[in-house]
Amino acid sequence: MENRSQQLSELRPVISGAKVTALTSEEESFQNKTLRPIAKLQNDLLLEIFKHYIKKRKNVYFTLSLQKQVDYIEHAVKQDTKLRNTIKGVFIGLFTYDEYLIYAENNRALNKRITNLTIERLKNHMQYFEEAYAS
Repeated sequence: MENRSQQLSELRPVISGAKVTALTSEEESFQNKTLRPIAKLQNDLLLEIFKHYIKKRKNVYFTLSLQKQVDYIEHAVKQDTKLRNTIKGVFIGLFTYDEYLIYAENNRALNKRITNLTIERLKNHMQYFEEAYAS
């Protein structure tokens, strides 16, 4: 199991802005050391998952104004259980054993962090969805 944990850790990109100090809360530390690197590593997959989500809903997203598209992203990630569970799986599947134990103890707070990280990532890549739709 140690080999798997080491390999997973080595896969992840280093995020220089992800600072952890003695004053950092356990959830914030987990976010900076684990969730943010996984989000960066899995960025393309997260974008494709949401692109597929838009397509399954008959591309309604593209008929909306910019602000409504932002609202659509937030609503979809927060309220659609299947989408939310898929996104959580993208993250949880790359946890080490020890990280999973931390997650299991704090899953409610960490799920909110996963949701918020994903929403921000999708909002920052809205141009990707427009370009994918145009092609």
